[in-house]
Amino acid sequence: MPSALYLDRSAVLRAVLEGGTTPDIERKIGGASTLITSRLSLVEAGRAFLRLRSAGQVSEEQLADAGRDLDALWARCEIWEVTPMVCEMACQVSPTRPLRTLDALHLATYLLARRRIAGLELLTADHRLAEAAGG
Repeated sequence: MPSALYLDRSAVLRAVLEGGTTPDIERKIGGASTLITSRLSLVEAGRAFLRLRSAGQVSEEQLADAGRDLDALWARCEIWEVTPMVCEMACQVSPTRPLRTLDALHLATYLLARRRIAGLELLTADHRLAEAAGG
């Protein structure tokens, strides 16, 4: 089990907003001594909640429950900022992969964090991001 995880918003949001955390994700997150995410994840989560509320796809009660779960998870995370170094790396990272801009920013943040934290693993539900990260 990994001791350090970089949480991409896709795995976390999918679990929280689509019926609760899966046992596999819950086990990985619960067993990690270090959790890292990008400030970008918090923005993406906030926007996802606004989209769901606006579309009326999820009840207010479900959104409130999911929001509390997400807040508790973010409180455990070390939040990495979107710095100039992250942006510069995102411009160059994985040049042969069709990564979208936000995914490139996540990948750059993960790669920079991995330089500092031995054994850091990426937790994502986005297959393009996982492939670009080499997994």
